[in-house]
Amino acid sequence: SRSRRRYSTHLKIFSTMLEKTIVVDGRDHLLGRLCSIVAKELLAGQKVVIVRCDEICISGSLVRNRVKYAQFRAKRMNTNPARGPFHFKSPARMVWRTIRGMVHQKTIRGQQALARLSTFEGIPHPYDKIKRKVIPAALRVIRLKPGRDFTVMADLAHSVGWKHKELLKKLEEKRKVKADAFYEKKKARMAIRAKAEKECETELAGVNKVLAASGY
Repeated sequence: SRSRRRYSTHLKIFSTMLEKTIVVDGRDHLLGRLCSIVAKELLAGQKVVIVRCDEICISGSLVRNRVKYAQFRAKRMNTNPARGPFHFKSPARMVWRTIRGMVHQKTIRGQQALARLSTFEGIPHPYDKIKRKVIPAALRVIRLKPGRDFTVMADLAHSVGWKHKELLKKLEEKRKVKADAFYEKKKARMAIRAKAEKECETELAGVNKVLAASGY
């Protein structure tokens, strides 16, 4: 109908409201709290990338979460299981599926929101060179009572058949070596710059005074 066409046009206009992609580091976040916050951002038009999905946590012990996942995997179509529902084994797809259930994905708006989401295990290129953010309201150390059991997504996924845990560990070790080398170079550059600014402090006193008055 005409009203339906007009509604879809408005969605196309508002879907480009926020352009800059936010990269979220999933390490040590609680799954449900992280996903609910990300889902709201996606529906508002924000593009979000979640890295290190393998290090996201779920409250409860590994045994408890394995039992719950086994019950989940038993849910299938009786006559033809190939038609779904489909049960993912990789942490990134588990996170993606959790968020899918929070954005009403059978509507156009929900589908467009889900299209703005990307999830990854580890930190692949180019996101290893981009500043990553955390979500304080979803951090395990803030939200989970000390002493409570929790499960890391990589352990759960590995226990249900995910086969890339060791490979990911090797790739992350290589990435961290490169990141350390980059950080050392960055510190050296910052030290040289700080030294140069200190040496020119007297020459730039007038300029600094004008900048300070302007709020810089």
